[in-house]
Amino acid sequence: MKTPEAQSAAATGDPDPAFRADVLACFRDSRRAIPARWFYDKTGSELFEAITDLPEYYPTRTETGLLKRYCGEVTEMGGRGRAVVEFGSGSSVKTPHLLRAVQGQHYVPIDISGDFLRESAAALAADFPGLAVHPLEGDFMRPLQLPDAVAGTPKLGFFPGSTIGNMVARTSLDLLRSMRETLGVGSLLLIGMDRIKSPDILVPAYDDAQGVTARFNLNLLHRINRELDATIPVERFRHVARWNDNYARIEMHLEALEDIDFTVLGERFSMAKSETIHTENSHKYGPRDARLLLRAGGWTTLHEWTDPDDWFALILAEAKPFQTAP
Repeated sequence: MKTPEAQSAAATGDPDPAFRADVLACFRDSRRAIPARWFYDKTGSELFEAITDLPEYYPTRTETGLLKRYCGEVTEMGGRGRAVVEFGSGSSVKTPHLLRAVQGQHYVPIDISGDFLRESAAALAADFPGLAVHPLEGDFMRPLQLPDAVAGTPKLGFFPGSTIGNMVARTSLDLLRSMRETLGVGSLLLIGMDRIKSPDILVPAYDDAQGVTARFNLNLLHRINRELDATIPVERFRHVARWNDNYARIEMHLEALEDIDFTVLGERFSMAKSETIHTENSHKYGPRDARLLLRAGGWTTLHEWTDPDDWFALILAEAKPFQTAP
């Protein structure tokens, strides 16, 4: 759920204090960066759903194909009747494949964008009339208290879309450990991870010909202007996507096209021509990288499924009790 500070801000119409702090820190620091989670206001969430339908954006259709083919095997390994807990649920468009296979009675979608979460949860509940849907608005980067209704039910966490790739290694570990704490020992996690591949495939997936990803990236500046009383000249920025081979990741930036001055909450800032705001990473993982990351986060890999081109992987892992000795 939201922090008390965020709940109070939402009630009064004030900006989320964490959003305000992250934006001000970005412009006060020479290493300008804003966490990717702030993309997802209502407009940002809708634009991201449009991105997933683009011909260049292979992750969604590849992962969806894996879910259609292998959710039955996931259920065979993990058992039917588990409560599905989805982290960063968005539109929940992939979730029905898993819910039909698991045949559980409870679904807990978690998302930071409250309005979008409730709309998606209502639509899914209408498609699954026998399913109890418990939308939980909150930042899944932190341990969350799940609804009492699922307290005694075995749980299957669901984290599709290779969203884990948006985080640097330290943050990824924090998230995996937080998921373990939220779900509990004995729970399972079905997670999607994007594979390392040619930049000729990767870069267009984040810089599409129709410019939808550019609008998604630039919407962050519109949100800052709207919610933080800022005067950023959005038209003087451009979207940039590039492959960083050293870190095995796609980076998204907003690049200033000229020297600019602006204010955020009355505080004055400036950026020089060609200076960028780093808005997102999308790390890609080899098979051993993925398994090592999961182990470090407290999850033991049980099985892994990939497409014929090995572009994307679905991994089922378990939160086993920690051992005190080998």
